[in-house]
Amino acid sequence: MSKLGDLGAKLYRGEVGYDFVGKRKIWYGISILITITAIVGLAVRGLNMGIEFEGGAVFNTPKTSVSVSKADEIAEEASGHDAIVQKLGNDTLRIQIAGVDTAKSDRIKAELAKELDIKADDINADLVGPSWGEQIANKAWQGLAIFMVLVVIYLAIAFEWRMALAALIALIHDITITVGVYALVGFEVTPGTVIGLLTILGYSLYDTVVVFDSLKEQSKDLAKQTRFTYSEVANRSINSTLVRSINTTVVALLPVAGLLFIGGGFLGAGMLNDISLSLFVGLAAGAYSSIFIATPLVADFKETEPQMKALKKRVLAKRRAAAAKGESAETPEFAGDDGLDEESGDAAPAVVGPRSGPRSQPTRNRGRGRPSGKRR
Repeated sequence: MSKLGDLGAKLYRGEVGYDFVGKRKIWYGISILITITAIVGLAVRGLNMGIEFEGGAVFNTPKTSVSVSKADEIAEEASGHDAIVQKLGNDTLRIQIAGVDTAKSDRIKAELAKELDIKADDINADLVGPSWGEQIANKAWQGLAIFMVLVVIYLAIAFEWRMALAALIALIHDITITVGVYALVGFEVTPGTVIGLLTILGYSLYDTVVVFDSLKEQSKDLAKQTRFTYSEVANRSINSTLVRSINTTVVALLPVAGLLFIGGGFLGAGMLNDISLSLFVGLAAGAYSSIFIATPLVADFKETEPQMKALKKRVLAKRRAAAAKGESAETPEFAGDDGLDEESGDAAPAVVGPRSGPRSQPTRNRGRGRPSGKRR
């Protein structure tokens, strides 16, 4: 078994673990700082909206030896507006100029043909009206709203409303960070960006649901025992699915990174930049939020319930009593996948650290002088 696979098996069995939920205030602080940075970047710099949303003209030239910087100067002088010039793989140029009507587009086309020393008929000019972009934006917002509503309804039915609320907060967290990064780096927002944003929601939700499903299974009949709290069970759920979440995220990020850094950086493919940046940032943010935000939020919400509050008091009181008697106060951990000790009615505690003794050591008062099996 590989080292990563061995680690995943140990995490699942509860032999090792990290206290994600116990350190949730740190993760909340980091997320708040990143979110504030994204909002400030969005407010100060704003989004660089493409002509699909603002309207304008796109000029595609045949193969030319003119540099991007030179073409940018020519386009700005001819139009009087800022231009975005991209050199495509076959040495052709794509020139975008916002706020241009039909009459002005013809004049710019003639000026570009003259300065670039090419025929005007060889330049393809496409006009985009702002109303078309507005329709795309409205449809995107409608799709996002419908998606959010359906997600909340599904999670509330499949799990519970606290998990639905935590997942919704995590999704908003991911979208805010992704949009903020777009504002900070100045990438152009196009329909491809919208597609990327809608795509990352599914990836983010997948990781979150995997942890929630594990948490749901491990928290059954939780109030009937006094060995561990809801937060400790939530922490076990994160640890038991941690390697799976990491593997899923890494496998998804590798091809997206290829699109972003190779396709967009070296090949100069503009549309690849639009889609791949939103996917790359969104996938990373989604994996982070499912581990460090969504599940700790569920633990916070759940432990406001009177039943879970009472459980936490009983667990802590039992541990204090054990410590007062000089008994060993074990670090909470799970003895097995079932979570509940059938004989004592207590559950084996949630993982927050390595085991304090060998796994083969028998549990106290269990199985002494009688055959294994259910008590008759």
